[in-house]
Amino acid sequence: MTLAQRPLGHTGHQSSILAFGGFALSFLDQVSADRVVDDALGRGVNHFDVAPSYGDAEAKLAPSVARHRAHMFLACKTRERRRDAARAELERSLQRTGAERFDLYQCHAVSDAFDLERLLGPGGAIEAIDAARTAGLIRFAGITGHHCAVLRQAIERYPFDTVMFPLNPMQAADPRPATDYRPLLRSAVARGIGAIAIKATARGPWPNGVAPTYSTWYRPFDQPERVVERLAFTLSHPVTTAVLPGDVRLWPAIFAAAEQFTPMAETEIETLITTAAGAEPLYVESMKLALPAY
Repeated sequence: MTLAQRPLGHTGHQSSILAFGGFALSFLDQVSADRVVDDALGRGVNHFDVAPSYGDAEAKLAPSVARHRAHMFLACKTRERRRDAARAELERSLQRTGAERFDLYQCHAVSDAFDLERLLGPGGAIEAIDAARTAGLIRFAGITGHHCAVLRQAIERYPFDTVMFPLNPMQAADPRPATDYRPLLRSAVARGIGAIAIKATARGPWPNGVAPTYSTWYRPFDQPERVVERLAFTLSHPVTTAVLPGDVRLWPAIFAAAEQFTPMAETEIETLITTAAGAEPLYVESMKLALPAY
């Protein structure tokens, strides 16, 4: 079964409801990386996301870009906040992936007001992004992060095409502006901005003293029934796509859940949020400690 697609905001692109999370490639050899990309394409994934902070993932993706570029909506990121550094990183990422241009270039992990001011102010990275769009090196501009209030400010100050943020019951159950994604999502929808969800199947931070069993900085759900429930929760919101997590061992259950997705009723969504009250969400502080594994 081929994955369903949804409009990516006002870009005109139809993205698969699951997006390829390039971080996972950094843990694979090249043969395995090629196989994982081919499998995802075969399942209907057409939105691929990678970043220079994901180890050697850009280089691991390059052979697939050479073979399948026409079937990939290719997104990359920068954590640089100043114009010249962002332009240099963009050029390195194009070289590493072998792409002539990126379909989407995102300001990565913007999670505090200081970051946002450096990015949008004079000499900020947004100037490099505007210039790259004019030069045809990128098509669209996006922003990613975990602080939903900061991201909301960002999309209300600059015409980003996409915004990426965590969306799961834990985040909605936490009333703090940093974690409650709903005001951000409403603002994005009102502006025709494509909403990209991350951490759909997150269970919470890894408990202290517990050795992670997956290459994800958060503890994921891996029971099939919980994966179905959590992915359905995320995709029942007006988002375009949910990014696959950074461990390919988790992907089969998520693909199966996406292929059988049916929207949740509003009452079911609210029940999950109520049930999650008191659970530890993915805090902005935890995200910063986990970089570059974001």
